[in-house]
Amino acid sequence: MTRPPADSAPVGSGAPGSQTLARGLSALQLVASSPTGLTVAQVADDIGVHRTIAYRLLSTLAQFRFVAKGEDGRYRSAAALAVLGASFDNNVRQLCVPTLRSLADELGATVSLLVAEGDQQVAVAVMVPSNVYYQLSFHEGSRYPLDRGAAGIALLASIPPRPGERDLVGQTRQQGWVITHGEIEPNTYGLAVPVRRRPPSPPTCINLISHREDVVERGRDAVIRAAAELAAVLS
Repeated sequence: MTRPPADSAPVGSGAPGSQTLARGLSALQLVASSPTGLTVAQVADDIGVHRTIAYRLLSTLAQFRFVAKGEDGRYRSAAALAVLGASFDNNVRQLCVPTLRSLADELGATVSLLVAEGDQQVAVAVMVPSNVYYQLSFHEGSRYPLDRGAAGIALLASIPPRPGERDLVGQTRQQGWVITHGEIEPNTYGLAVPVRRRPPSPPTCINLISHREDVVERGRDAVIRAAAELAAVLS
């Protein structure tokens, strides 16, 4: 069963109004992340409420077309979510997909676009290569601490220096790229390149991941070129 992200707001706390909103958002996260849809009972079990409450939440979400109920009784994502997705950062995901897709296939490795949100890095687009049988991957919407991994370092390098930052952040500002090993997942190499954008756009970067160091090293120049291309697209 797909569950809401671990850092999502707890649904059992806060004032009644905020509690209802939190439950509704949790239900929406569950449905949106399920490839096959969810029943009322499954949503109720996952967010810890009675089925009647889950039904009311899903009915309200369906009224606003965030979810839709299929003939099999399962709720799935609906069209209004596409509108919300397109509104994020001026449709940054859709603008970047062609470049990321081409890069993933060229290098035979998974590439992603991440942005900084507070003290976290968030994956807004993840592209796996279509021409290989085995690849690393992770979910869009995944969140990790901003001070870990190649992507986090590249994002920190996109903002002015902060007290106590790692030496690697300053090095990344100077050279324009960074490679790390095992900081997010064991035995995994990460290569990240900042995408230069003007404020108030959030810090943004392209990230490549692989178990093979040679793939990361070989792909560096291509990722740098792709980051420059996206900087022009997003300007």
